[in-house]
Amino acid sequence: MSNPILSLPAALNQFAILLDVDGTILDLAPTPREVFVSHALRDTLARLSERTQGAVAFVSGRPVSELDLIFAPLQLPAIGGHGAELRIVAGAAAGAPRLAPLDSRVKQRFAAIAEAGPGIVLEDKGYSLALHYRLAPDKETLVRAAAAEICSDLKDTSIELLPGKLVLEVKQTGVTKAIAVRELMTYPPFATRRPIFLGDDVTDLGVFEILPDFNGIGISVGRDVPGIAACFDRPADVRRWLEQISRNDAFATP
Repeated sequence: MSNPILSLPAALNQFAILLDVDGTILDLAPTPREVFVSHALRDTLARLSERTQGAVAFVSGRPVSELDLIFAPLQLPAIGGHGAELRIVAGAAAGAPRLAPLDSRVKQRFAAIAEAGPGIVLEDKGYSLALHYRLAPDKETLVRAAAAEICSDLKDTSIELLPGKLVLEVKQTGVTKAIAVRELMTYPPFATRRPIFLGDDVTDLGVFEILPDFNGIGISVGRDVPGIAACFDRPADVRRWLEQISRNDAFATP
C-alpha cells in the first residue's frame, strides 16, 4: 500500500464505510460471473456492519439483486446500477429505481459490438451495459470506436460512455454513484457520520469529489487520485485492512 492512512483515534461508530465492489474489495475476473467472494470477506463485512451499527454499504455498478447473489447470505445497504438503485436498510428490498432500464433497442445496438470477435464479453446490468474485453485487450480501440459511433447516432437518447479497466460501460445520464451517495448520507445510520469511500475506477471519481462535503475520507485502489487520503495497490490489501479494522476500534495503518 502506498500513502498509508494515518492512524485515526476515532471509534468506528463515527464513520460510514462505503465500498465499491469489483476491483476494490473483489479481484477483477476474466468475466463478471467469475468473481470470488470468500467466507472470510463475508465475515469481515458482517463484523464491520455490526460494529458500525449498520453503516456499511456497497456502491456498485451491479444491480442490488446481483450483489445479494454474490455476497449471499449477506445483504447490506447498497447503491446499485451506478446510482439507479438504492437500498437503505440491510436485507430490505431496494427502493423504486431512479431510472427505467436501458432501452432494449439501445442495448441491441451496443450488443452487436460483441460480435466483432472472441473475447468481448457483454454484461447486461439492466440500467447499463458493459462491454468487457479483458480476454481480448487488443480489441480496446475497436470497442471504444464502435461505441462512440453508436452514441453519435443516438442523438435523441441521453447515453454516456464510461471507460474502465478493460471494460466500457454504456449508461443513461441522470444518475451517478455520487448523487446516490449524497442521498444515502441523509439516512440513519449514515447521516452525521464521516464517510470512508473506497473505489478503483472512473465511475468512482465523482464520489471522491463530493467527500469533502461530508468531511469524508477517500481511499483508491490501484490508481492515484487527487485529494485522496490513501491508495491501496490491490483488492487483497483492502481486504486485509478491512479485516483489521473490523477487529480493532481504531483505524490503524496495516
